[in-house]
Amino acid sequence: MCIHLVGDNIARLSAVRSILEQQYTVTSELLGGAGLRGNDIDAVVVRAIATILTSFGIEEEDRRELRADFQHLRRWRKSVEQAQSYTFKAVITVIVTGFVGAVWLGIKIMLGK
Repeated sequence: MCIHLVGDNIARLSAVRSILEQQYTVTSELLGGAGLRGNDIDAVVVRAIATILTSFGIEEEDRRELRADFQHLRRWRKSVEQAQSYTFKAVITVIVTGFVGAVWLGIKIMLGK
């Protein structure tokens, strides 16, 4: 895998490069005074994200499908959490009802004698 580093400080760039060169092929670029504008930064970030997704086997055309998959997973997770909450409440209700019924039955028996 090839890694390209971009930085504005030669010392930091060299330090990071020396660490990464032990395992990867590394290229680097010093920004100097040119700087990046807002739109340039956005383009670099979008391209970096697309490259990362592609490295995971997710093509750019699959983004909508991937987003729908994540939305489905979120809905599924929330429904499971809600079902767990309702189950917990039902169990507590059954236990409390049983306890109150036992107390009521005990009181009835005590008053009946």
